[in-house]
Amino acid sequence: MGSLYSIGEVLIDFIPLQKGLALKDVVSFERAPGGAPANVAATVAKLGGVAYMISKVGDDAFGDFLRNQLEEAGVKTDKLLTTKEANTGLAFVSLREDGERDFSFYRKPSADLLFSESEVEEDWFSEGDILHFCSVDLVESPMKYAHKKAIKQAQAKGSLISFDPNVRLPLWDRPETCREAIREFIPMADVIKISDEELSFITGFEDEKEAISSLFTGHVKMVIYTKGAAGATLYGRDFSYTSKGYSVNVQDTTGAGDAFIGAFLHLLLESGISSSQLEEFARKHHEELLTFSNACGALTTTGKGAIGSLPTKKQIIELVTRG
Repeated sequence: MGSLYSIGEVLIDFIPLQKGLALKDVVSFERAPGGAPANVAATVAKLGGVAYMISKVGDDAFGDFLRNQLEEAGVKTDKLLTTKEANTGLAFVSLREDGERDFSFYRKPSADLLFSESEVEEDWFSEGDILHFCSVDLVESPMKYAHKKAIKQAQAKGSLISFDPNVRLPLWDRPETCREAIREFIPMADVIKISDEELSFITGFEDEKEAISSLFTGHVKMVIYTKGAAGATLYGRDFSYTSKGYSVNVQDTTGAGDAFIGAFLHLLLESGISSSQLEEFARKHHEELLTFSNACGALTTTGKGAIGSLPTKKQIIELVTRG
């Protein structure tokens, strides 16, 4: 079984203790480990896989907290470096009554953005591994070029590349800059995970089929289109499969999409799938891939924060069995 390497932001999510308030009106918060790539790594580890986090934290109490939380979740942190040059990133989250979120980020820059390409080592990746990344750390920074080097090296070793754009516009100077960075990196990935809230923004197309079709460029072999509680559709170049979502008592949607793709990638790692086998595997196992991933994402919303709310494999299977 291969390993997951997740590269990008690891930060503190400050989750409000009150729902339904604008961020400016929230009185108190509780801290939770976060950052989409970190959530994905924790999901794979929680499900029994091997997962590494590639990033940086500050030499501060928040960085120590994140390292400890990832290690408790089973994530290997020897590639999570520490710097005195910047603080650990923070994100303050406001939850509406329906569990959806608004964000305010503190990172100008944060420690994760200082991870450089010289710190990516050549012997990290091998065939059967998966490298996963998102768009938050693709802003102009040393970390953007660390992504490029990691992707190039992982591809050379035969690893799969997974990209979840995970759009967070408040972190960009202009929406167009965010869109351009995402479009630059899409052709480098084998698997793209994209949500219904992101599809038209990234592609420029309102029609779903036209938008999905435009994503099949470069190395892309599979697109997973997630629709929250409505489920998800798995697209290949000439096929598609849809699976419904699950009805649960939603407390906080933070990390639900990360748990979904983490569960999906875990199943690919368990099966030892290479890039050339990806489409055929999806044809044969689409139901298992989608139902398992949907259930993992749904169960994560029943608690606050992402990593602390991740379900066990047993809990996922129980929800899938109940239907």
